Amino acid sequence: MELPASVKAPPRVRVDERVFKQRVRQRLGVDDVVRRVLLALIAVWLVVLLIYPLIMVLVRSLMDKQGVFVGLANYTAYFASPATSISLRHSLTVSVISMVITVVFAFVYAYGLARTTIPYKNVLRAVAMLPIFVPSLVQALAFIYMFGNNGVFTRAFGWNIGLYGPVGIVMSEVFYAFPHALIILMTALTMADARLHEAAESLGASGLRIFTTVTLPTVKYGLMSAAFVAFTLAITDFGAPKVVGGNYDVLATDIYNKVVGQQNFGMGATVSTLLLIPAVIAFVLDRIVQRRQVAQVTSEITPLGPRRHRSLVQGGIFVFCVAVAVFILAIYAIVIIGAFVKYWPYNLTPTLKNFMTFYVAGAHHRFGALVILWNSIKMATGTAVFGTIIVFASAYLIEKSRGLNWGRSLLYLLSIMPLAVPGMVLGLAYVFTFNNPRHPLYFLYGTMTILVLSTIIHYYTVPFLTAMTALKQMDPAFEAIGESLDAPFYRTFWRVTVPMAMPAILSIAMYFFLNAMVTLSAVVFLFVPGNELASLAVMLLDDAGETAQAMAMASLILVTGLTARGIFYLLTRGVTRRTQAWTQSRQQVGA
Repeated sequence: MELPASVKAPPRVRVDERVFKQRVRQRLGVDDVVRRVLLALIAVWLVVLLIYPLIMVLVRSLMDKQGVFVGLANYTAYFASPATSISLRHSLTVSVISMVITVVFAFVYAYGLARTTIPYKNVLRAVAMLPIFVPSLVQALAFIYMFGNNGVFTRAFGWNIGLYGPVGIVMSEVFYAFPHALIILMTALTMADARLHEAAESLGASGLRIFTTVTLPTVKYGLMSAAFVAFTLAITDFGAPKVVGGNYDVLATDIYNKVVGQQNFGMGATVSTLLLIPAVIAFVLDRIVQRRQVAQVTSEITPLGPRRHRSLVQGGIFVFCVAVAVFILAIYAIVIIGAFVKYWPYNLTPTLKNFMTFYVAGAHHRFGALVILWNSIKMATGTAVFGTIIVFASAYLIEKSRGLNWGRSLLYLLSIMPLAVPGMVLGLAYVFTFNNPRHPLYFLYGTMTILVLSTIIHYYTVPFLTAMTALKQMDPAFEAIGESLDAPFYRTFWRVTVPMAMPAILSIAMYFFLNAMVTLSAVVFLFVPGNELASLAVMLLDDAGETAQAMAMASLILVTGLTARGIFYLLTRGVTRRTQAWTQSRQQVGA
């Protein structure tokens, strides 16, 4: 009902409304200032720990051993010498071969899990993920025990496959990249639209024709993404080539030899820059492919579930999956057995001596492997805690802030850049940056803190994208309601956003922890005696000829990773029941 024109609203109400709006504007103004300050701190964080160190690598590549500017002389010298430039060709060769084999194996395995009705899928899926829990050089050590000059396979069949060199590197990289490619391809196969397959079947197309004209085209972006990931992992990996590469140099080992062996930091920076180029190209192509892949997924698709295939096809796929799973289990069985024998393969007497006192990098450890394992657990815990806080808070501010679109877009770009930076390059960049008495953060060099910071930056991108995905799925109305209630953004963040995103937060923490336990390339230049990590100890023990103790250390890493994964799984189940009950209630109401 409208009031008569002669009747006026009480002045007190208008005053209260003006005061309320002014208070809201003041509160929003303060929130905006705080957000912009925090965004500026994120920019400083990424510049100091990512951009500036990479610039230092580029600058150092233009200097000689004495630090004198020589321009492009290092690059000219590198390509002019066939003995040094051959490592680039070696890297590209083994990376391409590893990529092709990995994608083929992972696709068949993923097809069996996602599209067929083969039995024991949960077991096969769990076994396929095992390579994630140990450093890449552990697989290489196990391959030596199995296929080396005195390996089980070599002695049993009298056939030496020539493990040391490209064969061993390719085998190790395929083993290492297999679960990463498998995850991507399983997602692509699961999200394919069932309507296309039903239409092809209704038109009488054969199974082979459906596979070639429907299945492969619908997962082409997944195949390309898996290929780029496998290529990047292979070309940037250091552990496997270090153990089984022999005289077959690749870029990652070339950097290590130039820096550690020859103390030629200028040439090490030059090779690092060259290693960065193919990694960046693969990263850019992968981002383009992922955008197109996401564009194919709409709310109208009907996901294609498992279907019964012809007995010959299904039986063949099942045999292949079982063979791959058995091979993976055999490799880790050798790791565990090798940890409990005196001297493989000559003295197989059971012993616990490999877990006891030994020397690593000149440091004496009374309690052997447990002391070094504890170093890794501390570093991984610090990485998981601080990395999760920084990544999720950064993603929230970039996604949920108002205005400064160009600034937030730039921060997003900087946040996904670490995925393109190989660990060896990042580690060497930190040496050039923080091992300088004039640098204000020089006090961090040689401490556990620098290991935590380098690991956070090294694995920054995937957790960041995970957080962004979780935040994009939340209704923007939550922030609007908080503002209308005069609540500061940090209260809405703590009381609403964090509880709703808790499953994603735990996944981020798990990702940081597991990768910190197995990291090698990013920290190989940064540790000091007394602060050795378990993955580094495996490499150093193998260099010293103590392969049994290296296996003991590797088995502890595997057990720790599996235990941590189990704990995170239980936490995620409990948290999901407590924080995601509202989604089930909403679904029941909608139904």
